[in-house]
Amino acid sequence: MARSAFILLLLVPVLASSAAIGNASFDLHAELNHPYAGRPISKYEMIRYAASSSKARRAWNAARVAKACGHGTISTADVPISPLESIHTLTVGIGTPPQPHTLIVDTGSDLVWAQCNLFPNTAPQKEPLYDPTKSSSFAAIPCDGKLCQEDYFNTKSCPNNKCIYTYSYGSATNDGELASEIFTFGAHHKVPVPLGFGCGRLLTGEMSNTSGLIGLSPQALSLVSQLQIPRFSYCLTPFTDRKSSHMFFGAMADLTKYRTVGPIQTTSIVNNKIGGNIYYYVPLIGISLGTKHLNVPASSFAIGPDGNGGTFVDSGYTTGGLRPIALKALKEALVGALKLPLRNSSDPDYDFCFQLPHGVPMKAVQAPPLLYHFEGGATMVLLRDSYLAEPSPGEMCLVIGLDDKHTVIGNYQQQNMHLLFDVQNQKFSFAPTQCDQI
Repeated sequence: MARSAFILLLLVPVLASSAAIGNASFDLHAELNHPYAGRPISKYEMIRYAASSSKARRAWNAARVAKACGHGTISTADVPISPLESIHTLTVGIGTPPQPHTLIVDTGSDLVWAQCNLFPNTAPQKEPLYDPTKSSSFAAIPCDGKLCQEDYFNTKSCPNNKCIYTYSYGSATNDGELASEIFTFGAHHKVPVPLGFGCGRLLTGEMSNTSGLIGLSPQALSLVSQLQIPRFSYCLTPFTDRKSSHMFFGAMADLTKYRTVGPIQTTSIVNNKIGGNIYYYVPLIGISLGTKHLNVPASSFAIGPDGNGGTFVDSGYTTGGLRPIALKALKEALVGALKLPLRNSSDPDYDFCFQLPHGVPMKAVQAPPLLYHFEGGATMVLLRDSYLAEPSPGEMCLVIGLDDKHTVIGNYQQQNMHLLFDVQNQKFSFAPTQCDQI
């Protein structure tokens, strides 16, 4: 499994919280920690891990959309590296009494699951496995249960009226038993909520600093859908700063409550009627570099008749992606704007790089902002460090990579940008923010 490019360990010191499941309330403010805080890893290594992890995520996204559109199944041959470790994590309590487990948080996945000692040969992890025999609230979901009826699994079977499933993440496959359990959020103000989840195992790779996954996608199996969470937001500090970040749910996900350094702008969340709402699609219609509007048709960013295409925001895609015509136009514009010589990168995952002047670090080089224009007039302004990076001394590379199928706003583009997903009203809002000063 690829090394982590951007796992945020969520220690969950909750500042205020309440839960009233059934009236769509789940209010929570949690602090996110950077995975490399205190670890002997250079900023150059972090940047290189980001590219390799996003390459795997790109393949996983393409395979997942193909499956949702009925064009095939997710093939491990098509996705050579698991992308699971490139995503945020949070620590929750599972069961009664709570057993602490650190779970990946992913806006592009739906199933909630944790590795469980009911099954042998689980992927290696540092935390103890979840033990349902030590919980008084664990209950198997029968085959006629609502979550078992959802059509998002690779396979399902029903021995002894238990819902046994397999669920693929590319090269990583999770299988197990669907069950219901109490999940407790928060370190100080504890919020217990009932969730359907997979008590299972990861068959390929390793979990490293995590034990499972919490999906935040719009689909029925996700935390957002099960708890009817109306809105959530997060604000990520710059990738190489190793500083804490923030995540909010429910009423606490309100950009007007927090300090921003620019206007709050809003566009819509777009339904992908062909492939289902597996991601948070947004209506990107154009891009600019500085004052230069790039000659890229709006159709390049839209969802196509086959379900491919479209632009979505993905917490598990570190570097971000553009489709070929848009990426080509951006590269040409950068050559003219930066006026620096091109060079071959020291890392094969970065294919468009500039030679920095001798002895001059990237932070001393001026670059125009990259602008993402959305339907309705909203514009996301991305400063230099949100689309360019220095994977090794002396070179400055375009972080945004080639994605044949989709345009993806990745974590690099989300740095110092408070993002709000208003699921209830199908709105996506954002505001430039010093995320370490919220």
